Amino acid sequence: MLSKEDNELLCRVGPGTPMGEVMRQYWLPGALSTELPAPDCDPLRLRLLGENLIAFRVTSGKVGVVQNSCPHRGASLFFGRNEEDGLRCVYHGWKFDVTGACVDMPNEPAESNFKSKVKAVAYKATERNGVIWIYMGPRQDNPPSLPDLEANMLPEGQYSIGIFQRECNWMQALEGDIDTGHTVFLHTGAMKAENAPVDSWGYYALKDRAPHFEAVDTNVGTMYTAARAIDAQRRYHRIAQFLFPCYAMIPTGVLGLEVRVRAWVPIDDGHTFGLGINRVNARRFRDPTEMLPNTSDWLGRFRCAPNASNDYQIDRAKQRRMDSYTGLPSITMEDQAVTESMGEIYDRSKEHLGTTDAMIIRTRRRLIDAARAMRDTGTLPPGVDEPSAYATRTGGVMLPPDKSWVEGSAELRKGFVDHPELSRDVLGGVPAV
Repeated sequence: MLSKEDNELLCRVGPGTPMGEVMRQYWLPGALSTELPAPDCDPLRLRLLGENLIAFRVTSGKVGVVQNSCPHRGASLFFGRNEEDGLRCVYHGWKFDVTGACVDMPNEPAESNFKSKVKAVAYKATERNGVIWIYMGPRQDNPPSLPDLEANMLPEGQYSIGIFQRECNWMQALEGDIDTGHTVFLHTGAMKAENAPVDSWGYYALKDRAPHFEAVDTNVGTMYTAARAIDAQRRYHRIAQFLFPCYAMIPTGVLGLEVRVRAWVPIDDGHTFGLGINRVNARRFRDPTEMLPNTSDWLGRFRCAPNASNDYQIDRAKQRRMDSYTGLPSITMEDQAVTESMGEIYDRSKEHLGTTDAMIIRTRRRLIDAARAMRDTGTLPPGVDEPSAYATRTGGVMLPPDKSWVEGSAELRKGFVDHPELSRDVLGGVPAV
């Protein structure tokens, strides 16, 4: 469990909060490039880390991210005219470029230099592989490098992007991705070991639903294994990672072949969006979740059609027949329903954690310690200036029982390495393995 004080520190991300200041040291995925599809297109309302912002693509193609309220008298710049490399407030015509500089003030006398004294809050923005990255930290003139996340650096056509909003705190959402113990219940609880080929990894996972967990710190986060003893020569490990400030790499698939990452980006304290990027492969399972049309309001993006208002479209008949352990329509909805059902911010002082929660315990502590260190001594959190440390992979692997899983998996965890000797056939066709 956590104390209520630590829970608040972990979850609150607005300006001036300890965890919010940690988040602001990093580039964060903020939007998709397709949301600003062309120069001078419609501006986008964007809430990030509890701040209401306006994103816009100017005539030159650059992306700007500025405060919602015009510095003049507070009218929303969402209604602005996006024209000639700037966003012009329709109230009095003040115009701002992507740096936040006021470049035109037509309601002031021509000889006035007032516009040179006015600047909107603006954040650095850049794009890579269909993602608009935003840096909200103090180093606006010299920001850190983007993290070397392999999934976000693949050639065009070799990656896919999925994104959805979750109505809960960012840490609740992330914890589901660093908890492989739920997989054999929530996602494959209706399956039996005999549903998978004997001697496949799917068979081993379904046969032993209580693996042994170990978690360790890494230089940019935490890592764990869920290990299952197979025989005297083999242990099946599912290895996954958390990377600062809000990335998870789940253990599904074969270590060395899987290239993936998911960012759990805080919209505000009670809303999060999950941005998943995966290398495309022929065996990838397609998620059938239906999405609602995006709207222009602050929380109108990437909402799932199954939601709390319709009980996530649960099918009790399927649940009773054990056609599905949950009766929920997809893996995404299974995660969504249980995570949102905890409320926006769950009171973690009421938890009862077990041995399978080792990774969650360690990750919380790592984040809390980093937030306190930054608040109390100004110490930068891990990974801010180590982009190469993010070039890592996760997945399943067979190792000898006497071999350290950390050392034994080290080569396969390296990003940007080909492994033609590996095959996904060992998985046995079980979706979550």
